[in-house]
Amino acid sequence: MPASAKSPRKTAVYVDGYNLYYGRLRGTSYKWLDLVRLFDAMLAQRDQNESLAMVRFFTAPALANFASHGKASVEAQSAYHRALKASYPDRFDLVYGTHAYDKSGTLLPCFVAGLPYDRTNRTRVWKLEEKKTDVNLALHMYRDVCKRTVSRVILVSNDSDAEPALVAIREDFPDIMIGLVVPIRPSISGGPVYRRTSGSLAKFSDWIAPSLSDDQLLQAQLPPIVPTRKKPIQKPVHW
Repeated sequence: MPASAKSPRKTAVYVDGYNLYYGRLRGTSYKWLDLVRLFDAMLAQRDQNESLAMVRFFTAPALANFASHGKASVEAQSAYHRALKASYPDRFDLVYGTHAYDKSGTLLPCFVAGLPYDRTNRTRVWKLEEKKTDVNLALHMYRDVCKRTVSRVILVSNDSDAEPALVAIREDFPDIMIGLVVPIRPSISGGPVYRRTSGSLAKFSDWIAPSLSDDQLLQAQLPPIVPTRKKPIQKPVHW
């Protein structure tokens, strides 16, 4: 059978939402990102007879008290998630974790320029932590591979916490191809290097996209108004 006649290789994408936002989208005009369109285009460009079966997005609900725009940030995140689910009911999966923080504040050492670390000089701060995202991502990726629902996986993260999931897949399912998309800005020749690819993730990946360009993000935006069976969803004004 010629290669062109073979069934497309089903591919699933696993997105660390926190890492994507803070690594690439924060401070840009590309937050209204159509993840399914982005990876459809990426697989088409790779031209490896791959079909995008699912994008799984792992994040936690925004908290108004800690968000830059308060309640508007919560509403914007909700609108974005609903827009993706409405656009791709069969190819977009949203998996929520939680946020945790100590209401009495977390006691941490103070940084004083020019002085060595002093564990006795401490102050209370608000420390917000995202919980369950790493575990949810790892479990879903591994379970999808175990079920053989996909033959290729793509991780979108630069967080080395995802390394154990890649190690397990590499050891238990060596036939599964692993791709890594690093959600950072491309380095400009002669300019600053924003972040480097996690070596521990790269080590267990078959191929790597070391950044996401402005053009890739621009070409993969949701429409300003996303139709639904009920009220249309509008792109947040401050996005």
